[in-house]
Amino acid sequence: MSSANPTNTPAAFDHARLAHFPVALFSTVMGSAGLAIAWHKAAQLLGWPAIVGQALTVLASGLFVLLCALYGLKAMRHPDAVAAERRHPVKMNFFPTISIGILLLAIAWHGAAPEAARWLWMLGAALHLGFTLMAMNSWIHHTHYEVTHLNPAWFIPVVGNIIVPVVGVHYAPHEVSWFFFSIGLVFWMVLMAIVMYRLFFHAPLALRLTPTLFILLAPPSVGFIAYLNLTGELDAFARVLYYTALFLAMLLASNALRFFRVPFFVSAWAYSFPLAALSIATLRMAEATGLDGLRWLGAALVVLTTAVIAFLMLRTLRAITAGAICQPE
Repeated sequence: MSSANPTNTPAAFDHARLAHFPVALFSTVMGSAGLAIAWHKAAQLLGWPAIVGQALTVLASGLFVLLCALYGLKAMRHPDAVAAERRHPVKMNFFPTISIGILLLAIAWHGAAPEAARWLWMLGAALHLGFTLMAMNSWIHHTHYEVTHLNPAWFIPVVGNIIVPVVGVHYAPHEVSWFFFSIGLVFWMVLMAIVMYRLFFHAPLALRLTPTLFILLAPPSVGFIAYLNLTGELDAFARVLYYTALFLAMLLASNALRFFRVPFFVSAWAYSFPLAALSIATLRMAEATGLDGLRWLGAALVVLTTAVIAFLMLRTLRAITAGAICQPE
């Protein structure tokens, strides 16, 4: 009688897949929480059902807890795999999706549970500052980066700093929010120039990184929202931020067929949060200007973002069922 191969048992299989559980999956929390915030704003400005935003907030929170449990298990059982992700020139930039997810949950819970949101905000802000320092130290003191490693995912450590003031103006002195906003804004402009140089003069992005081009939308969209919260007025600089985001959206939309041809990867979640951020920014712009055209555009963007995230959820669940996620690259 032949003995069973222990590596073929379900337990061994799950253990092996856990080692390849990607930190990039926390971007699903960013997209879900961003969509919840967009629906909260749509309920306030457009009179849409408030229960949708509330349900999405609970969903995003549950998803975050689940992912934390799984990644924590990976950290305990496969610390070398976590260390390898932290040293990887692309994957390391997805660690801040954890802290950004916390910050977005703080915004989503701000209306219903402000005290819980305060603690989430403090945790997210402190954690994100640590991730930013980790990323920038790695960039400055690197020995292995090449220009082809650069892609829009490098914005992620920066974008989180711009998110901090969105709800931070309610929980801390304004100078704290200005501190984070300044970090995010200045290094967004620095990275924007470098990323554009890479896109213009070097080989195209790898196919699985193509969706990360949508990350270009996030800094000016979130920056516009944060700046309005900090200053309380729609001035010239606020308009520059919003219309920069709107132009980038038009540029990406003009390449829609390219994105439709890309197979599904976990990186496709890069479509989600930037679209949600632009939706919220457009609704805020409509509120500030009173223009009906922007109200309609904001409504259309919320619907589009909802459809995109529903599609991404479906494809992700299908990939999990098929065992296509948590595999070595």
